[in-house]
Amino acid sequence: MKLAARCLSQIGRSLTGIEIHPGARIGRSVFIDHGMGVVIGETAEIGNRCLLYQGVTLGGTGKEGGKRHPTLAENVVVGAGAKVLGAIKIGANTRIGAGSVVVRDVEEDCTVVGIPGRVIHQSGVKINPLAHSALPDTEANVIRNLMERIDELESTVSNMRRYLDEVTNGKEISDESQGKSQNLKDKEIMEFIGEIKEKETR
Repeated sequence: MKLAARCLSQIGRSLTGIEIHPGARIGRSVFIDHGMGVVIGETAEIGNRCLLYQGVTLGGTGKEGGKRHPTLAENVVVGAGAKVLGAIKIGANTRIGAGSVVVRDVEEDCTVVGIPGRVIHQSGVKINPLAHSALPDTEANVIRNLMERIDELESTVSNMRRYLDEVTNGKEISDESQGKSQNLKDKEIMEFIGEIKEKETR
């Protein structure tokens, strides 16, 4: 029986480009969209109504026996090229962004992106499995926050220099609270990030 199952798996791989180990457990209504390159490991478990896109890997992280592949609960969406590795559990209604690498357990109703995968959103709202553009740009948010902090620090330093010059020259200290900050390239970065944010909100 094991030989027959392995042969069937290899035939399916040749015809579809999807490699599913005979030992994997797959629930009802699981859909693999454009499945070329999808790999599902021996001890992987996929819950009902999950959606996997092309290039997804549900892989192991070692050669030891026993459970070594991930378990996906119901209604999990795994984006194109994402890797879910190890004997971890992905909670129901979770969305994993394209190209992410997930190596830790994820609770229910989460959105995970990045390498390694990070939970960037969690709610009790059911996700739209096709809304790939709704994933937030976490790197842009971090850069935006850093630029705002740099702007504040540069303004403070500029004001301190101006106060020092006025005191040194015996001039009356002005009440201006903002100094010059950020060069042209910094402003271009902020404008670019602003454009990204506008696109996300549309």
